[in-house]
Amino acid sequence: QVQLVESGGGLVQPGGSLRLSCTASTSIFSAYVVAWYRQAPGKQRELVASITRRGVSNYAAFVKGRFTISGDNANNTVYLQMNSLRPEDTAVYYCNTDNVYWGQGTQVTVSS
Repeated sequence: QVQLVESGGGLVQPGGSLRLSCTASTSIFSAYVVAWYRQAPGKQRELVASITRRGVSNYAAFVKGRFTISGDNANNTVYLQMNSLRPEDTAVYYCNTDNVYWGQGTQVTVSS
């Protein structure tokens, strides 16, 4: 059983930045892939970005060029750096490993 804890969410103005963290109870890259998803009210959960244990990253088109996913093995943590935030980025952001384990989510609200 892997426990994932997300942090770093909050309220930010449009154009601002946040960095989300996902910390695992075990070596985060015991998983093959770690991903960030988000779910806005009334919408389905959608993939935002993912990174493999070899460091290969992928991004949804709607965040490409604005968000960066990275891993820190020493701290069992995967980060999601979010820049140029837009109101439509407002959602609960979830961490996932290997499509099996989920964190509890962290709320991101982009509003003036």
